[in-house]
Amino acid sequence: MPVGAKGALPAWLTAAAEPPVDPGFLAGALADTGNGGKPGGITNVPVPGRRPRTVVAVGVGDATVPELRSYVSVAVRRSQTLAEHGARRLVLPLDTGAAPAGADEVRAAVETALLAGYRFRETSGPHPVRLAAVTVVCADAGDPAVARAGEAGQVTAGSVAWARDLVNTPPGTADPGWLTEQALGRLRGLPGVTVTVLGPAELAFGGFGGVLAVGGGSASPPRVVVATYRPAGGSGHPVLVGKGVTFDTGGISIKPNAGMRDMKTDMAGAAAVLAVVDAAARLGLPTPVTAVALLAENTVSGSSYRPADVVRHVDGRTTEVLNTDAEGRLVLADGLAHARLALGATVLVDVATLTGAVRTALGARTAGLYASTDGLADALLTAAGHAGEPFWRMPLAEEHVGHLRAQLDSAVADANNAPGNPGSTTAALFLQAFTGGLPWAHLDIAGPARSGSDDAELVRGGTGFAARTLLRWVEAGAPAELPEPVVTD
Repeated sequence: MPVGAKGALPAWLTAAAEPPVDPGFLAGALADTGNGGKPGGITNVPVPGRRPRTVVAVGVGDATVPELRSYVSVAVRRSQTLAEHGARRLVLPLDTGAAPAGADEVRAAVETALLAGYRFRETSGPHPVRLAAVTVVCADAGDPAVARAGEAGQVTAGSVAWARDLVNTPPGTADPGWLTEQALGRLRGLPGVTVTVLGPAELAFGGFGGVLAVGGGSASPPRVVVATYRPAGGSGHPVLVGKGVTFDTGGISIKPNAGMRDMKTDMAGAAAVLAVVDAAARLGLPTPVTAVALLAENTVSGSSYRPADVVRHVDGRTTEVLNTDAEGRLVLADGLAHARLALGATVLVDVATLTGAVRTALGARTAGLYASTDGLADALLTAAGHAGEPFWRMPLAEEHVGHLRAQLDSAVADANNAPGNPGSTTAALFLQAFTGGLPWAHLDIAGPARSGSDDAELVRGGTGFAARTLLRWVEAGAPAELPEPVVTD
């Protein structure tokens, strides 16, 4: 049961001739417990009667979409704790005021309900009892737009949950070969989708020097998965390039143990872009989109690449390796160049858990966004606002970062891969050289790709971060430029 600001009960409850629970009884219980409608505030109210039940009263504040996400996530989590006592179905009313919930509210609620209830477990014992069903209720459920929004929320949550599964699977299983099979099994056969896999021979022929170098020390050879969704009549070709380092030891520049423990998350960018293609196809979007997932394991062996090596990329540019733990930019460079030269990309977005520096700057909940055009930056930030995923735009204009370009210089190659601080910005500058002047954005998701605790629809472990933002952007037509101003007489 949603509780509005200052403890206000929903209008439909107080106006109903036969309310499901007595409003006076509920108001008194809320007053006794101090539940004044603060978003996330919660009270369990036992309701006596012939069929005793529990009303979970959760604050929703002014019922903005972010507050609605908080309301739904708290209700789902509290109800899960009651499931072992026999509560198997949760009913979530959304209408909190005079106006009924619309399409945006319904989609956010459905996404949040499914994602907040997500869990990944590999245990020998039985899993905890879970809710069997969550029913979202609103007055305008019969409106076709609202119904479609609910369906879109289910599809989106399913694709994000798949991305989370890929990230959370232990790295002893989730190597490049396994991830390739997962992508083929999930995406092949979807309407409008084609999947191409580049193995070691194709990568060598195509000049993927960065991918081959990073993955050269692993017993599981690297692969690149190219998944394209192309509907009939679609125009433009946005390409999403995802870093898929399935485990990152740091290579010869090895990480300390504490820094290595969560490195199965280093393929979160690849998982996110594959999830976007999955959802776009299932939703039947009119805009085409391609995901390039660059899959490699950065480990240590006699065939590992070394500091002082020079790597040649798809477009012929060369990179001097100063640090084998700065590997993500090497694989992304190949992916960006391949998207531009072989796939006919019209706009590029890369997604990666790239630098610890961005986590230091923005924290664990906010991702960094670099963009070559204001239009693309604004479009992605707008999509992120609808998706509930926080990004912060970082400077990339020449007057702000031009002085840093000299740090990329190398005496033996076109650039070096470890130009120093500020690490997130110099990494973006390294990647920009491979975009060929196309509209391009770089999403550094090193902070929010993994969560250490439950927070709204995020749960402990892989979050699937950026998939919903990019899907919303593709739904809007993947705009890369600001619209032309309308001139009137």
